[in-house]
Amino acid sequence: MNNSTHQELVGFIWSVADLLRGDYKQSEYGKAILPFVVLRRLDCVLEPTKKDVLAAHEKWKGNRAHHEFVLRASGHSFYNTSPLTLKRIAGDASQAANNLTHFVNGFSANAYEVLEKYEFPRQIQRLHEAELLYQVVGKFADLDLRPERVSNIQMGYVFEELIRKFSEASNETAGEHFTPREVIKLMADLLLVPDEASLRVPGVIREILDPACGTGGMLTEAYDHITKLNPDATVVVFGQELNAESWAICRSDLMIKGQTPDNIKFGNSFSDDKHRYRRFDYMLANPPFGVEWKKVKKEVEAEHGLGEAGRFKAGLPRINDGSLLFLQHMISKMKPVELNADGEKTGGSRIAIVFNGSPLFSGGAGSGESEIRRWILENDWLEAVVALPDQLFYNTGISTYFWILTNRKDRAHEGKVMLVDAREHWVKMRKSLGDKRKEISDAQITELTRLYTDALSVAGDPEHPLHGKVKVFRNEHFGYQRITVERPLKLRFEVKEDALAELAEMLDKGRATADYGQKAELVDVLRTLVGAEPCFAKAEFKDRMHKAFAEGGVSKPPAAVEKAVWSVVSARDPEGEVQMKKGEPEPDPELRDYENIPLDEDIDEYMRREVLPHVPDAWVEKDKMKVGYEIPFTRHFYVYTPPRPLEEIDAELKDFENEIQRILGEVSR
Repeated sequence: MNNSTHQELVGFIWSVADLLRGDYKQSEYGKAILPFVVLRRLDCVLEPTKKDVLAAHEKWKGNRAHHEFVLRASGHSFYNTSPLTLKRIAGDASQAANNLTHFVNGFSANAYEVLEKYEFPRQIQRLHEAELLYQVVGKFADLDLRPERVSNIQMGYVFEELIRKFSEASNETAGEHFTPREVIKLMADLLLVPDEASLRVPGVIREILDPACGTGGMLTEAYDHITKLNPDATVVVFGQELNAESWAICRSDLMIKGQTPDNIKFGNSFSDDKHRYRRFDYMLANPPFGVEWKKVKKEVEAEHGLGEAGRFKAGLPRINDGSLLFLQHMISKMKPVELNADGEKTGGSRIAIVFNGSPLFSGGAGSGESEIRRWILENDWLEAVVALPDQLFYNTGISTYFWILTNRKDRAHEGKVMLVDAREHWVKMRKSLGDKRKEISDAQITELTRLYTDALSVAGDPEHPLHGKVKVFRNEHFGYQRITVERPLKLRFEVKEDALAELAEMLDKGRATADYGQKAELVDVLRTLVGAEPCFAKAEFKDRMHKAFAEGGVSKPPAAVEKAVWSVVSARDPEGEVQMKKGEPEPDPELRDYENIPLDEDIDEYMRREVLPHVPDAWVEKDKMKVGYEIPFTRHFYVYTPPRPLEEIDAELKDFENEIQRILGEVSR
């Protein structure tokens, strides 16, 4: 099928949507048209073995082996036991709804489940009530989608283009379930290019997973990439999707292409992993940005509690962003690595995932996000982070990033992370689609793929034209030590009138002091000390206070009351006495500070150089030290732009003033 035939076919199917105008919103066209495309393709695919299927169905009806025998007669992974076809249904307008329902009910469970997830039975009824069903059935009955005319690969291209067109016509939902094709292509290239030599080996077998597969675009691109390199390769794709309609589109796409639709599972990857015991060669995903995981909190926390036996052992991110849960889920499915006789790594897996900026840096040392980054970097799995242009996706204009991970880095990449800045590699779209105003051209995809492949050499060559777009760091570069810097609590002691009012209120309201019988007497005795010189030694003030109690007839107050007294007579003072606790200086919470120190730097040396010259009495509370990891991508590529000279700005303002005066003069004439 040449390009003109392809466009003619897409155009014809798209034109059927015009029949729905008025009865359907434009954003709903796909709900009716896409299942009809699937239905007609399956109808055409099953046509040559229709008689054999009906015969097997009659012969083995009621037998436990019925499904296996009918499936064998079909020659495909699905079948239909109804004697009807779309052409026969189109021949009887009065019974179109009943016959179409009977026909759909005749499909095997795996095919019926797809149509059911499209809510196709409801669409049949809706079209029937709008008196459109017969017309739509008639249009599709005339559409020739036989495999000898439209191959599985060509049919896949047609279906994908229809998905894109319907998604673009419905901008409010396009971004939720659909990743722009050029983004997928670049992602697949970066994931697979390092392995192209091994992918060309005759008889190679590769398995690919997308745990948030949406309509299946990433799986399709990865499949096409490998099979173009090696037509004899066996590529098996797997996926899981939570949205019913997206799942149906993805699964029907595989049915249309003659692949294995049962590999696409329906459900939540966090709480119900349908590929629990499988490992994959390649994984790629574009999970929803900032997806909340509150609904599966119980299940996720339970698996986190399993430690090494669970997928989420590294840590749990904030409840309103499950991005790093997806990544842990994928890492748990990496194949083990082995060493060959030459000491080279074999086996293993590669992962590509799209994130917004949050997973790079959100969460301080010790937080779930930081611990997940630490786990990834200390295991040397992160190969690269690639910054993409903004305004690239349909439903958001924010900056996005590819994370590329593998557990089989080659020796040149071991212990290193590449940062690649692709933010300026874009062209403006002729027509915006939602928030998508930019796209990456084919030439730019080729350039970025080459840059990624050569990143280590480009980073080491200051003369390379793209040298400034690549930086390479050791894993440890992204780690830091979060230290708590303490300073001693220094106090002076004196009695002030306003402090006595505060004390009286504390004694009245405090649970431990409410029953104290000498409240008034104690306050009166302390009032005799108002105006006395402050004490800078706690012991001295204690003697002064207890002497006043004795003279005023106040017995030694209980511990809770004495604690309240000390709280109001103590005041912070840089010249005050250092308070001691168990023989050590007591830290002042108000002077407490925190410092982030590079992971490879000695803490004591840092303190001597950066802190002690300014506050000589400071110390580090080493029991509170935490290790954190973050990837401050933007900081590493920041280029300082000096402000314009004031003279230039003044001159420009004067020019504006003159222009305004000129315009005002013309208006007043």
